[in-house]
Amino acid sequence: MPDPKSRMLAIQNAKAYLLKSSTTSGLNLYDHLANMLTKILDEQPTNAVDIIENVSKDVKWAQFQKKMDTLRDEHEILPTFEAAEKCKALFLKANGEGDEELEEEIEETPLPNVMETAFYFEQAGIGLSKDESYHIFLALKKLISVQPIQTCRFWGKILGLEMNYIIAEVQYHEGEEEEETEEEEVIEEGRKGMGEVEEEDEDKEKEDQPPKSTYKPPPVIPKEENGTGANKYIYFVCNEPGKPWVKLPPVTPAQIVCARKIKKFFTGRLDAPVVSFPPFPGNEANYLRAQIARISADQISPIGFYQFAEEEGDEEEEGEGGGRDTYEENPDFQPLSVPEMVDSLSTWVHHVQSILEQGRCVWINPFQKSEQEEEEEEEDEEQEKAEEPDELQQEIGPPLLTPLSADEGIQNMPAWTAQPSTNLIPQYAVAILQSNRWPGAYAFASGKKFDNIYFGWGHKYSPENHTPALPPPVQAEYPSGPDVTEASDPTLEEELAFKAAREEALASAEEEEDEEDVEDDEEEDDD
Repeated sequence: MPDPKSRMLAIQNAKAYLLKSSTTSGLNLYDHLANMLTKILDEQPTNAVDIIENVSKDVKWAQFQKKMDTLRDEHEILPTFEAAEKCKALFLKANGEGDEELEEEIEETPLPNVMETAFYFEQAGIGLSKDESYHIFLALKKLISVQPIQTCRFWGKILGLEMNYIIAEVQYHEGEEEEETEEEEVIEEGRKGMGEVEEEDEDKEKEDQPPKSTYKPPPVIPKEENGTGANKYIYFVCNEPGKPWVKLPPVTPAQIVCARKIKKFFTGRLDAPVVSFPPFPGNEANYLRAQIARISADQISPIGFYQFAEEEGDEEEEGEGGGRDTYEENPDFQPLSVPEMVDSLSTWVHHVQSILEQGRCVWINPFQKSEQEEEEEEEDEEQEKAEEPDELQQEIGPPLLTPLSADEGIQNMPAWTAQPSTNLIPQYAVAILQSNRWPGAYAFASGKKFDNIYFGWGHKYSPENHTPALPPPVQAEYPSGPDVTEASDPTLEEELAFKAAREEALASAEEEEDEEDVEDDEEEDDD
């Protein structure tokens, strides 16, 4: 048996050869063979080996069959021309944009050098084609010119069944971010006000209705504010370079908790519903944002590149159990050699906060607000205290800058796999790390440069097949008793006896009334 690495390399080279497009027809042999096999399996002709040539011709004829309902042949638009038309807007300069202004913008722009990052990942065979990378480069430039962005990074590409998602990770300027949060708060307050008015009207209309259930659902865990925790960064997505960027909404703890229990393929349409059990609270845009948050929580960096800021309040925060959630670049960082970074996982650390089981990076007591309400509403103190649990255990995740050697493995496989980009020229190799927990997540380090990127379906690796959660058990029937048991219908004899008894009772009542009337008349005559 050959070496596994050489066997995988041979398979990749063979597939790449089959995927080469023809210069005349624009097709490739891989897709043509797949269409032929599909046609044979669908029709299942007899002696398929004898008519394989005819099947090949039929498949080609179906793709190149011209429309014969016009006198003149219609102009055929090649796929390369359509792709060029979509990317045409990326290559157009803005009005009045000169070379001098471009040079000044390049020095101060937050635009990342996508081509440089793609070059380093290309050393290990990771990434996109040069054309697509350059188109993404231009698309990010267009995004920065429209949005007030302070920092920008090409996060990666998530594949979909119909279309893919190109993702940009950005940070707004401080003032712009506050304005957006204020707008969201105003919208939420307006909704709450409308809800209160509707509740008052409903209470007036439903005064005579039967009593409602006293069940109270568990408190909703609030989402983390913009710029903190899982909402530290803002993400923009587009299906192809040249199409408009769409901003993803902030992620909520409920969405992250539910995303851990389901596994769905993306369609490429942000407004597509997510049909799953348990039900996901949102559409595909929310599910995409939740998966991005989960994958981003596993980003890594070389040890020593970041350090904690030395402040007076850090020791007090650590004593309270909050831990440190901020860091800064180390100006005195001395990079390790590639062999050292490949041999030991302790030379890499996590520089992003991990997400707790609660769905947040920083734990919060969900009953904290209800305690404040108890002071205002003294009547409901006993009921609320009875419903609250006695003690809530605070969740504490691993601290920032924790080495990768402390990560929990997946059965007999480590969480990360480190390898150099090449063994033939080790002096120019690049350290490459591959995540086994999130297939498609990679990181590289070369000197003082490093970066993280993701190319995949957005699914977490599971050693066993995904099994959806079972629905809750069927509710038990209401206990039967004399109060709720339906009485049996009477027989004919019982009905006749009941009628006779009722007539006798009425007759006796009428006689008594007549006797009373006679006595009253006699008393009046005596008077």
